Amino acid sequence: MKRCLVADQSEIIRKVARHYLEQSSFEVLEADSADDALALCRNNRIDAIFLDWRLPGTTPVEFLTALRFSGENTRKPLVIYATSENDPADISRAFSAGADTYMMKPFDRIAFLDTLSNAGLTA
Repeated sequence: MKRCLVADQSEIIRKVARHYLEQSSFEVLEADSADDALALCRNNRIDAIFLDWRLPGTTPVEFLTALRFSGENTRKPLVIYATSENDPADISRAFSAGADTYMMKPFDRIAFLDTLSNAGLTA
């Protein structure tokens, strides 16, 4: 079973994402801060991360840099950058720091699952 981390400050977003992921046979972990998300990544095998653009603790770029260059594990999770702002410069910074794709929030079930599928992530 693939394991996904939903790192978002919104409890509602985490619950909705968890519901969609569990319906698709993923194991789900949740974090509401960057520090918690990094700790979960260091202590668990994570296949994918849904990363909120306003995750408390660090900027998304700082989080991605810490994740990508931790040196602890050569296998890195797929990162889906979740944002409510359609700012090309911000999205470009996220890609430069290591995000693999992005998704606009709010999202519905179809958009969420399409993003998973387009990123090559299946349970």
